[in-house]
Amino acid sequence: MFRIVVLFAAVLLLLNGFAPPYAPVTWLADTTYEFGDIRQGKEVKVVFAFRNASADSLYIDNVRTSCGCTSPSWEDVRVPPDSIGRIDIFYDADETGYFSKDIKVYFNGYRRAERLLITGYVEP
Repeated sequence: MFRIVVLFAAVLLLLNGFAPPYAPVTWLADTTYEFGDIRQGKEVKVVFAFRNASADSLYIDNVRTSCGCTSPSWEDVRVPPDSIGRIDIFYDADETGYFSKDIKVYFNGYRRAERLLITGYVEP
């Protein structure tokens, strides 16, 4: 029984090693954006652009944000090799004070997320 478990674990590790961990994208600007001071109740937007650095087309499979005050928007299209795609991130400044929001971007065929970060301060 122990041999079966060890063999099964080895096969899983081997198969897991073939999945590429990170998407081959190059972000065209810093992956952290500082909004600075924002008035409470105002919605702000930042655009994160990326270049497909692979030989195959990519598309954004999913985008997850750390809270409901942050919302993503992207076109559901394939980005050809050496072409540029974008993700619009909106932040709704309802609560006052400092904020730091994490955004995870998942591309097709890649298991690890690309991470983006927005920060700022909401004034009353």
